[in-house]
Amino acid sequence: MKRTLGVCYYPEHWPEEQWAEDAARMAALGLTWVRIGEFAWSCLEPAPGTYHFDWLDRAIATLGKAGLKVVLGTPTATPPRWMLDRHPDMLALDSDGRPRGFGSRRHYCFSHAGYREACSTIVTALARQFGKNPHVAAWQTDNEYGCHDTTLSYSAAAAAGFRLWLAQKYQSPDALNRAWGNVFWSMEYSDFDQINLPNLTVTEPNPSHVMDFRRFASEEVASFNRLQTEIIRKHSSAPIAHNYMGAVTSFDHFATGADLDIASWDSYPLGFLSDRIPAPPDHKLRFVRQGDPDFQAFHHDLYRAVGRGRWWIMEQQPGPVNWAPYNPDPLPGMARLWAWEAFAHGAEAVCYFRWRQAPFAQEQMHAGLLRPDSAPAQAFGEAEEVARELAAMPDAGTARADVALIFDYASDWAWDIQPQGRSFSYFWLVFHLYKGLRRLGLNVDILPPDTADLSGYKLVLAPGLFTLSDRLKTAFAAFTGTSILGPRTNSKTPNFAIPVPLPPNLPGLDARVARVESLPPDVPVPLAGGGALINWRESWRVPPRSSRLPRTAGPPSLRPESSIILRAGRTKRRSPASSPVPAPPSGSRPTPCPRACAAATPPRTGSSSTTTPSRPIGVAYRSPPPGCIGQRFRTGGISQGLRSRPARRRLPSEMPLHSGQASAAHRRAPRPTTGRSSRVRRPA
Repeated sequence: MKRTLGVCYYPEHWPEEQWAEDAARMAALGLTWVRIGEFAWSCLEPAPGTYHFDWLDRAIATLGKAGLKVVLGTPTATPPRWMLDRHPDMLALDSDGRPRGFGSRRHYCFSHAGYREACSTIVTALARQFGKNPHVAAWQTDNEYGCHDTTLSYSAAAAAGFRLWLAQKYQSPDALNRAWGNVFWSMEYSDFDQINLPNLTVTEPNPSHVMDFRRFASEEVASFNRLQTEIIRKHSSAPIAHNYMGAVTSFDHFATGADLDIASWDSYPLGFLSDRIPAPPDHKLRFVRQGDPDFQAFHHDLYRAVGRGRWWIMEQQPGPVNWAPYNPDPLPGMARLWAWEAFAHGAEAVCYFRWRQAPFAQEQMHAGLLRPDSAPAQAFGEAEEVARELAAMPDAGTARADVALIFDYASDWAWDIQPQGRSFSYFWLVFHLYKGLRRLGLNVDILPPDTADLSGYKLVLAPGLFTLSDRLKTAFAAFTGTSILGPRTNSKTPNFAIPVPLPPNLPGLDARVARVESLPPDVPVPLAGGGALINWRESWRVPPRSSRLPRTAGPPSLRPESSIILRAGRTKRRSPASSPVPAPPSGSRPTPCPRACAAATPPRTGSSSTTTPSRPIGVAYRSPPPGCIGQRFRTGGISQGLRSRPARRRLPSEMPLHSGQASAAHRRAPRPTTGRSSRVRRPA
């Protein structure tokens, strides 16, 4: 795979006599791609049915003559003012019933039939005009679905679409009432037309109602995108991408990406650090000019999964942005480092946003590769340096990582609907586990929640999955490596009810979560071995035949009379010189092998610490190393990597185990103050 650079360009913003000079400078800089057109609807169709494509024809010809390839965007993120006159009810409404008005962008409801028809018309016209153009080498649909909180609409169009969606799913109001548990608070419906959207209720709405609305809204995004991809493919064989946005989880990107050839995302390390990363002030201060070291990497790996291996950066921050609470200038070299970080994670292309800083409108304070007067800005030279380095670099692909992390958009909706504690967030739980893996120097593949095959991985993490799909359960049952499943695993049915048998209800694991609690940040639960649980704790009940093994080596464990190992307690990192496996005490049950216990926490290179605790980890399938005492208890076994607490009086029929999140005291030493990238992974 040959890695390339690109830039975002808006020829409609500049005099036509300037286009050729711009194109020549782009080519001389070493750029390959130029993205255009995604906001140009008013220039392409200034009045209903009146198309002005001649200027775009000339712009594409000018760029192509300079040897550049064009990514042509569909302009559906910015409907012109006449569209609102034609469809005054096309605006999305927020949860308070207020319209998302004209004067910016993304002012449409995904469910509005009239707007969809207008989008179909303009995309068809564009695809017919430019589908065979040799310079149009890729397409982009719309722009940043879901950005600015625009996935959920509480409009009349959304309500009508939701009722139809429910009728198709449940077939009868009685079936819906049973699925949602509407007997609670006398919420039964006798007709689908009685069902409103889950906003403006006196207190919280039924979580089953909200969850179905979130599913419906996500499917509306996917179908809106599919409307465009099906049209483009009738007229063009060029690949199609969409540019997702960081930490936007309001729709299922895997589902939307199923109709695309390439996943891309818009990477703004400094903007995101200031705008949406819930980090302590000292962390934000430390990385104020570099960005969080792991936030970009997480999204690189996520969109490599969404794109099934093919992914780009469609917009890369080149300097200060305009939209964050604070907008500092990156340190010298960061535009180059961010590009190489993306390439190290397998990006095919990195496109800087934008070519020239705009002197007008909302984004005039957003830096580009050029200043408004066309003089080079700081990132110009850095992009030029990356282009030279790419030219000298051999082609390289990506190889499968040893570690997989499963990410589920529906779980993020579920815990947003019913967090049970303000500190609980699915997205940030997954992200912090990812940070821990990165800190250990591990390469990570992110997988969708319907993954059916986990073979080839040594470690799989699936924290906080709302519901385990049958495909994933089957994959875990066949998996012979180590798996770690976090708190709240499989704790609800797809209809948002507590299942019976109680969670986690995993094959071969005869244990149940008997009680849960969420904790305020200032109420830590001390652990006997040091540290504390924060935010969330689960109490487990296991059969009386289970017994606690002596804590002579490694964490304390439970051994049911089955092929399962359950572990609880603090996992300690061991140095290469750690003591050999002790012999089992006379008359005691077998002691778990310390090599097996330490396997879930690989040592950091160069570390000699033998006591650094890990974060608490949830349910874990594992296979101990050959020769371990644990080998006799497993058939691809299951272990419980949970934290222990001081002993309490126990009923004869239960053995409590607890899980949660580690306190800040367990976080490791500060990282270096520059961003970090994974190595380029060459094919095996």
